[in-house]
Amino acid sequence: MSETTEVSATGRVRFPGISPRAYEHPADRGALATLRAVPGFAQVLKTISGLFSERGERLMALASAIRVGPSQYPELDRLRHECAEVLDLDPVPNLFVARDPDVQAMALGLDEPFIMLTTACVELMDQEGLRFVIGHEMGHILSGHAVYRTMLLRLLNLQASMSWTPVSALGLRAILAALNEWFRKAELSCDRAGLLCGQDPRAALRAHILLAGGADPSKVDIQSFLQQADEYESVDDIRDSLHKLRYVEHMAHPLSVVRAAQLQRWAASEDYRAVLAGQYQRREDDSPATDWTDDLKSAAQSYKESFATSADPLVKLFSEVGGAVSGAAGKVWSKFSGD
Repeated sequence: MSETTEVSATGRVRFPGISPRAYEHPADRGALATLRAVPGFAQVLKTISGLFSERGERLMALASAIRVGPSQYPELDRLRHECAEVLDLDPVPNLFVARDPDVQAMALGLDEPFIMLTTACVELMDQEGLRFVIGHEMGHILSGHAVYRTMLLRLLNLQASMSWTPVSALGLRAILAALNEWFRKAELSCDRAGLLCGQDPRAALRAHILLAGGADPSKVDIQSFLQQADEYESVDDIRDSLHKLRYVEHMAHPLSVVRAAQLQRWAASEDYRAVLAGQYQRREDDSPATDWTDDLKSAAQSYKESFATSADPLVKLFSEVGGAVSGAAGKVWSKFSGD
């Protein structure tokens, strides 16, 4: 922890040695811990890593996309270096722009992660929106998410060729479901990293409005936009709850409106202000994780708080059942741990 702050040439606060735990959403860490515990996950990760060559992926990026640099997309190159400076990310990841009509951004790679933006994303976002997006992807790299994101994409490609085998289909489905659940939570973490890079909650909100379908953010009423998230989270009909579950199950990204509201809440929190003031966990203080008990506890607390404030009947049911189960589990754990 430090109470001193460093300021970059752009006037933004820098975060020397910042640990990803300073901005990670607790549900992200817990979901990742759960993912690692899925039967067969470690073996699948090892196998998938061996089946594909990262060098090949980088070569494909070199051959089919524009590598950002001082003479190619220089404005993006400047944002790339500024975001890396703020998050103290070294070496600075390579950034590519690929022709694609879909708005996408991703961090890929296992040993040398790189960032890919689509032309649709570059054309849609203003400068501060692009700073938010690039900072978001650097958050993925700093958190080590690129490894699992790459695995998710590779498994999706394999699923089509292996799904004819019943055992393979079921095994892949379980791991893919766990990966998708984790990645939705990881996106919430990296939105925070994007905000730390720009340090402008309004710019982050404009980016989310654009992702949600706002052709012109100035014509969108902010209060009404965020009210949509409140309405979505406060449904009181079990049928709506089941629809929400059905649509979200296979999604790798959280819903844009809900995601925007989540980030704005963090931007208004004491946690965000503390990081800006230089009070954050540093990488040098991170201890190697031998288990994920603390991460699971943090995630459980996060889910408990969201359940407590939700009017969703299905969420409340899960909360009651989960409370009973966790209470019983706690008694068993105390008995064996001697607490």
